Amino acid sequence: MSVIRIMTNFNIELEFPAAPFHRRLIAWIIDIIVLFFFGWLAVEVIFWFDSAVGNKTSLAVFIVLLIPMLTYHLLCEATMNGQSFGKKMMGIRVVNETGGQPGIGQLTVRWLIRTSDMMAFSLILSVPMAAASGNANFFWQVAIPLGLFMTDIILVNASKKQQRLGDMLAHTLLIKASQKHSIQDTVFLKIAENYKPTFPQVMQLSDRDMNSLKGILDTAKKRGDYNLATMASDKIRNHLKIETNLSPFEFLEVLLKDYNYLSAN
Repeated sequence: MSVIRIMTNFNIELEFPAAPFHRRLIAWIIDIIVLFFFGWLAVEVIFWFDSAVGNKTSLAVFIVLLIPMLTYHLLCEATMNGQSFGKKMMGIRVVNETGGQPGIGQLTVRWLIRTSDMMAFSLILSVPMAAASGNANFFWQVAIPLGLFMTDIILVNASKKQQRLGDMLAHTLLIKASQKHSIQDTVFLKIAENYKPTFPQVMQLSDRDMNSLKGILDTAKKRGDYNLATMASDKIRNHLKIETNLSPFEFLEVLLKDYNYLSAN
């Protein structure tokens, strides 16, 4: 299984299983089916509306009905923890290059450069039109999308982080989501109301830092890797100028609890 190495905000390298190509391909096919089903449904609604009202549907209504179809990937990945329906079924997920949740700007760039969808839509729209008009040179209409699609296939299989063009420009990755302990796991914990924080200095760290810390702690626990926990603990203690006799695992757990308590109060 291919592995992607991610450098966290604490300059500690973690490994995550890359999304296999066949899973990406099947997830894309599932998403294409979902998109065209929604498109068919939108057209049926427009025709029904026309027959019920007796007037031609306005362009505004048509656009409103198709907006969810056009923004499918962006809406899904922004609201479903980096997954579309196809990705969820195939157990893969989008993360940023530090292993955290991608920002809306990153997801937007990734959505805008979806060469695979461009290719699919070009083929599906151009072939019937070419057949109806007798145009034997229809392939020129899909040459650019098809070329970009092939470029994506080559990049995914040959690039170090297995990124397509949109991922490279958005600084995102696609990893297997089946890991129980992923850097994507939420940093927020349920803390007792009478909890007393030990290290208020933890508030000097950002949410992004804490997500990296949570991922490092989960990975160290899963592997029983004391050295990884010690490395993270030493870096944070030096950065925050904290002196403590707690073990690395205990120290990192206390930091997470302190951050949760202080950020909520």
